[in-house]
Amino acid sequence: MDLSERVRQLSPSPTLAITAKAISMRVQGLDVISFGAGEPDFDTPAHIKKAAIQAIDNGFTKYTPVGGIDKLKDAIIEKFRRDNGLQYERSQVLVSCGGKHAIYNLAQALFDAGDEVIIPGPFWVSYPPIVQLAGATPVIVNTSEEEGFRISPERLKQAITPRTKALILNSPCNPTGAAYERSDLEALAEIVLKKGIYVISDDIYEKIVFDGFRFTTIASLDRDMEDRTIIVHGVSKTYSMTGWRIGFTAGSAELIAAMSSIQSQSTSNPTSIAQKAAIEALAGPQEPVMEMVQVFQERRDLIVGRLDAIEGVSCFKPRGAFYVFPNFSSWFGGTYQRKKVTDSMGLADYLLTTSHVALVPGVSFGAEGYERFSFATSAENIEKGLDRIEEALARLD
Repeated sequence: MDLSERVRQLSPSPTLAITAKAISMRVQGLDVISFGAGEPDFDTPAHIKKAAIQAIDNGFTKYTPVGGIDKLKDAIIEKFRRDNGLQYERSQVLVSCGGKHAIYNLAQALFDAGDEVIIPGPFWVSYPPIVQLAGATPVIVNTSEEEGFRISPERLKQAITPRTKALILNSPCNPTGAAYERSDLEALAEIVLKKGIYVISDDIYEKIVFDGFRFTTIASLDRDMEDRTIIVHGVSKTYSMTGWRIGFTAGSAELIAAMSSIQSQSTSNPTSIAQKAAIEALAGPQEPVMEMVQVFQERRDLIVGRLDAIEGVSCFKPRGAFYVFPNFSSWFGGTYQRKKVTDSMGLADYLLTTSHVALVPGVSFGAEGYERFSFATSAENIEKGLDRIEEALARLD
């Protein structure tokens, strides 16, 4: 079949083979411990599920306005006022079918062929393809563990060209868990405003922060920065609602209207029932979120301690999200049964094949030498999985 050029330009995910193999092994009845999940392992809180059930019982199962119902928009507006000190109108908010859908709509509405979009690396795997599907060019600016996996003002300034349209900023970050202090954001904002580019602020992990870290969205620094920022957010991570598919965007009314037009010709409205659940998530009791974050912090401490204790492995201590991104490059070059492990994909395959532990190779996030672990799994699985990894590494010659 003669497929479109845009599809042919997309690179296949290097993790697909690992994922398919892990699924196949589970089907065969093998005990595979997965550190790959990008979603909380907690159930959606009961009061949120109850709101959805009530919506079904009340027959709230029809089409809604394309960009979301007013009551949900009002709950989102109140969330931004309460948590971030930001004031939006309904015309500045769009509800979409998840955070990824929000970013896709945004890219389609904002980017043209020839535009450049700066993406700090390591990066969430979907940012570059979404930019490419809009005809624009992703410009990867790699950061290091020594820099705290944060883009510096100097690196940002060097990456900006006359074609630069936007910077994508994800804090806390998937895959590293790095997060930006207010002072970091102020330094970046100075350059953003001077150069006249936009910031796409992916704040999806806002509430999942540790050790008293205080989250700041770059849009809240001042009115000028608010005007240059588009916030992408959602209920997926905070409320363990990944399958409910509710994301939202806040920005200029002109951009939101354009995004809504695109959405009207693709998915139309997000699921009516999920919208009612999202209202309860944002406006209802927040204690389940705090309880979940406390457990995540305990797991983070456990997995970082175990990884740091492995010879030759260094592990950046995340300030948020539920991932760690340790450096395993010192183990490259080892062999097992005459097969050499040469890179992150090879190590992930080796650990899955010999020890039944599934990881996501760092190359997927633009960072060769690293492996991403999700600690959205039990402490028991963390201990068992790290035991298996240590045993597997010891078998390498």
